[in-house]
Amino acid sequence: MGKYFGTDGFRGEAGVVLNAEHAFKIGRFLGWYYAKDNKAKIVIGKDTRRSSYMLENALAAGITASGSDAYLLHVTTTPCVSYITRTEHFDCGVMISASHNPFHDNGIKLLNTDGEKMEDSVQDEIERYIDGDHEEIPFSKGDKIGCTIDYYSGRNRYIGYLTNIATDSFEDRKIALDCSNGSAWMIGPSVFNALGTKTYVINNTPDGVNINTDCGSTHIEGLQKYVVENNLDCGFAFDGDADRCLAVDEKGNVVNGDVIMYIAAKYLKKNGQLRGNKVVTTVMSNFGLYKALDKMGIGYEKTAVGDRYVYENMKENDYMVGGEQSGHIIFRKYSRTGDGVLSALVILGIMEDTQLPLSVLASEVTMYPQVLKNVIVDDKDATLEDPAVMLAVDAATAELGDNGRVLLRKSGTEPVLRVMAEAGSDEECERHVDAIIESMKASGHLVKIK
Repeated sequence: MGKYFGTDGFRGEAGVVLNAEHAFKIGRFLGWYYAKDNKAKIVIGKDTRRSSYMLENALAAGITASGSDAYLLHVTTTPCVSYITRTEHFDCGVMISASHNPFHDNGIKLLNTDGEKMEDSVQDEIERYIDGDHEEIPFSKGDKIGCTIDYYSGRNRYIGYLTNIATDSFEDRKIALDCSNGSAWMIGPSVFNALGTKTYVINNTPDGVNINTDCGSTHIEGLQKYVVENNLDCGFAFDGDADRCLAVDEKGNVVNGDVIMYIAAKYLKKNGQLRGNKVVTTVMSNFGLYKALDKMGIGYEKTAVGDRYVYENMKENDYMVGGEQSGHIIFRKYSRTGDGVLSALVILGIMEDTQLPLSVLASEVTMYPQVLKNVIVDDKDATLEDPAVMLAVDAATAELGDNGRVLLRKSGTEPVLRVMAEAGSDEECERHVDAIIESMKASGHLVKIK
C-alpha cells in the first residue's frame, strides 16, 4: 500500500484527506501518462455523494488539461466502469466512490484498460507526482486540449449486458432491492424490471448525504424486515458503489458473501462449470464456509483481505468464483471486479433453476460464531513474533482442532492487530481472543484495546 492509494484506491474525508487538488493532479497524470503516443480516452463514473461532483469536475479538468478526453458516465457503479473500460477500449477508468463509507468520505479508484484494479507501479508514479517528486507535466494548448464528453449511453450498454446474462425469466419472482441511496439506485431496478421481476425498491432516493445511512449492505436490518413484511422471495442489499451484495432469504435471514460463494460454487460444480474445482476466499472467510466446501469436495484458496488479491489469485490460476464475506463476489466469467447486481442475478438464477427457496440453498452452511477485537500495540511485527503470543495462539489452535480457528492480522493503515477467533460459541471465541490479548499485555506490547 502506498502513501495515498490503498487496496481499494485513494480514500478519506472529502475536502480534507482527498480534495479537488488531488483529483486534478490525478487527472493531469492520467491524461499525460496514457497520451504519450496518441490522445487517450479515460472514462469516469461516480456515486451519489455530494463531493463526487467536485471530484469528477476536477478529474475531468486535469485529464483534458493534459490533452486527453474525459468520458463521463455520471452516477453509475464500479463494475459498470470496469465493464465499459474493457469493452469500449478505454485507456483506463476512474470510479469516484468511498464504497460503504459515510457520505463525508470519498475515494478515487483507478482501473486499467482491462477493467482491473490499476497496477501498483502506475499508482506509485501518481503518488510521486502528487508530492512533487515527478517530472513536470506540460499543459496542452490549442487543438491539443482534450474534451469532456457525456457518455451516459455507456450505462445503458452495461444494463443491457447484465440483462443478457440471465437465462431464465423471473416473472414469478417478488424481490426487494436496497440500493443504499447509492450507485445502484437506477441500475438495479432497471435490470430486474427488464427481467420481469416484481421489484420492490427501498433506499433509492439519494440526496448527496444519505448514501449508506442506516441502509444497504452495512445496515441490512431494514431489508430483513421489509422482505418478511411483504412476503417476498428474497432481497438484495448493495453498498454505495454496488460492487458488493448481501442477500436476505424469504424468512428474513441474512445470506452473506461466504454463503453466496458456496451456493454458486456448488451449483457450478454440479453443472461441470467450476473450473479448477476451487473457490478463492480471503483469510477472513468464516470457518463454516470451509467445512461446507470440504463436505462438497470443493477446494479453496485463501488470500489477504481485499478483493484485488482475490481477483489476482483467480486470474493467475484461472478460477471462476471468489470473494469476501462482506459481499464482494467476483464471477470472473462475467466481470473483473465485485458486482453486486450480477451477484443478485446469479443467486436468483440458481433459485429459479433449482426451484428451491434461498433459505434451503443457504442451509448447508453453518456459520461459526466469530469474535474480532482490534488492539493497538507498540510494534505489530514484534508482537506477532513474540514467543508468549505465539504460544497463546498455538494453544488456542490446538484446543480448537477441527472445530474452529484463531487468526491474527495486521492492519495496513494503523498500529493495530486484529485478533479473531471462530468456535462453537461466542463464549469460547471470547475466551480464546482474550487469552491472546492477555499474552500481548504480559509481554508489554499491548497499548490498549481499541
